[in-house]
Amino acid sequence: MNTASPSLQPVASGERIAVLDILRGFALLGILLMNIEALSGPLDLAFTGIDAHWQGIDYWADAFVYVFVQGKFFTLFSLLFGAGFAVMAQRAEAAGRQFTPFYLRRSAGLLLIGLCHALLVWSGDILVLYALASLPLLACREAPRSWLPWMGLLVYALGVALMLLVGAMVSMATPQDLQKMLVDAQQGIDQQRLVYGQGDWMQANVQRLHEFGASLGGMFISGPEVLGMFLLGAWFAGSGALTAPERFPRLYAGLRWIALPLGLLATLAGVLWKPYLAPGVYDLPTTAAMALVAVGGVPMCLGYLAWIVHWRARMGWLAPVGRMALTHYLAQSVVCTLLFYHYGLGWFDVLPRAWQLLLALLLFAAQVIFSHLWLRRFRFGPMEWLWRAMTYRQWPAMRRGAGQA
Repeated sequence: MNTASPSLQPVASGERIAVLDILRGFALLGILLMNIEALSGPLDLAFTGIDAHWQGIDYWADAFVYVFVQGKFFTLFSLLFGAGFAVMAQRAEAAGRQFTPFYLRRSAGLLLIGLCHALLVWSGDILVLYALASLPLLACREAPRSWLPWMGLLVYALGVALMLLVGAMVSMATPQDLQKMLVDAQQGIDQQRLVYGQGDWMQANVQRLHEFGASLGGMFISGPEVLGMFLLGAWFAGSGALTAPERFPRLYAGLRWIALPLGLLATLAGVLWKPYLAPGVYDLPTTAAMALVAVGGVPMCLGYLAWIVHWRARMGWLAPVGRMALTHYLAQSVVCTLLFYHYGLGWFDVLPRAWQLLLALLLFAAQVIFSHLWLRRFRFGPMEWLWRAMTYRQWPAMRRGAGQA
């Protein structure tokens, strides 16, 4: 890497938008509460609604995550990625600098980090999808700002429509094909239990490679959903709704008091329609329930955002976590796989559901403390520093007081 001055420089801490970091910190908590199930047991058994085999507090813990967490924080995290894109584009334009080469390097760096995460740590990675979806986001940069929220909702709806199309096609399959899907799903779960519960790290890597390949088809549904939230986030940042929320009182009141309850109603409708989404079952009734939950996730996500913006003066303690979002997202996977997988402590598929959430809260609390301590001495989290080095083609000063303040 060279040390010449690049076209754009890493954002100094004093130039950051505090509410974005607060929201990222909040989103990271939800991501961990959602992912802990898929980290502590078979990935293919996670995100399947409310599993009736849980009893008592474990059942209600599972229900809480499905109704209030799953699909809400993933969308919020995606929205914030799009908001970050808009902020960077605005700063590049204000400085009269080229943005496209910079952003392509940033996306390539994220893709490399995501591939390492997916293939060497945990196959539930979202960074690869974010890196790929950032390319059509870049292509939408010149779209009129007023179009962005409608484009975002339309693209998100495309993902939901594709989900329903898959359900309609599966519903026309023969009974033999449907039975084979169930058998294949159970074999996949058994293989995950065998490899992650009893195998070594190299065997786990082979399994992760297989799961990564199998996940690529699902990106045709999740990709539009992610891109839709990117576009919505780009509007929130570009319009000033995040940097100057006091200018948008009606918007935020509507999100808090109308969007959030409506989203909850749609989610509950999906839950009542199909509380449990059995692995290997993708018929139209099942995908219709999934679609209702996906549709409800957007207004609930926006409602959460509005409440955090409303309480931002009290939520500043989350900002350091948000400033290290990439580091902490990856650290959650590293710590949890070392706790649960056989090549670590070997707690795979043994922790009750409520204990999973308690562990997630304890891990997040540790991340909050670590963030505050780390950022007293350093300007960036470790992975943020590496990502910036890839993006700006120079090694940013890491310690406070060195280089830019």
